Amino acid sequence: MSYDSVRLSREGEVATLTLAHPKGAFGPATWREVPLALAEVEGARVLVVRGERAFSVGLDVAATAPLIAPALGDPERFKTVVDEMHAAIEGLAALPVPVIAAIDGWCIGAGLELAAACDLRLCSASARFSLPEVKLGITADLGGLQRLPHLIGRGRAAHLALTGEPIDAATAERWGLVTEVLPDADALYARAHALAAHLATLPPRALEGTKRTLQDGLSHAESLAAAVQWNARHMTAEALKLSAVSRQPSASESHR
Repeated sequence: MSYDSVRLSREGEVATLTLAHPKGAFGPATWREVPLALAEVEGARVLVVRGERAFSVGLDVAATAPLIAPALGDPERFKTVVDEMHAAIEGLAALPVPVIAAIDGWCIGAGLELAAACDLRLCSASARFSLPEVKLGITADLGGLQRLPHLIGRGRAAHLALTGEPIDAATAERWGLVTEVLPDADALYARAHALAAHLATLPPRALEGTKRTLQDGLSHAESLAAAVQWNARHMTAEALKLSAVSRQPSASESHR
């Protein structure tokens, strides 16, 4: 299918979702089209999410206001509008395959909330991150306040959300929001696709089980039990064979 605000491409077992809104923002078309594009990801082993220019400068307020304004003061109607946005972001988080966010330039508001729903985040040195909703009189409601404390700690999430001030790429890496900072956009996308290609070689059921266990939000004991149950259902004899023949550390390595 062709879309107005996103593009989906495929190279082998790696799919790429490009956020291509002309303003670099998320408008109504984005929220409609992301779930449709995600439905086409079936069969891919990894998904890379990137922007066409900046990753995202957040919500296209001008385009979205006509939908939100009539719902103000009516919680049920407002929820219906926001549920479409939730469906896009939660659909991304729910994919059974690893999702890598490759972030260049600004990653603001809804863009940061979408990036937080990905499994891995890499960025370029020029990337900037912010959750500025409080400056606009809004409480972030697309998952950022729920996911960011788990990624960077409650205190740092509170700093982002309560001040609305941006952080740079080095700070994002130091805080754990991203795991790698690359020199520029070209290096970023090359690294993201190399990482995706590596993940695509790994057993898909093991990746899915690991992703679900990391996401489940259960207590320690419940999470351990869920991982055990997943392996009981999906671990194969081939996996055990691979484990048995894996290289053991040398004597010198074992003493490091």
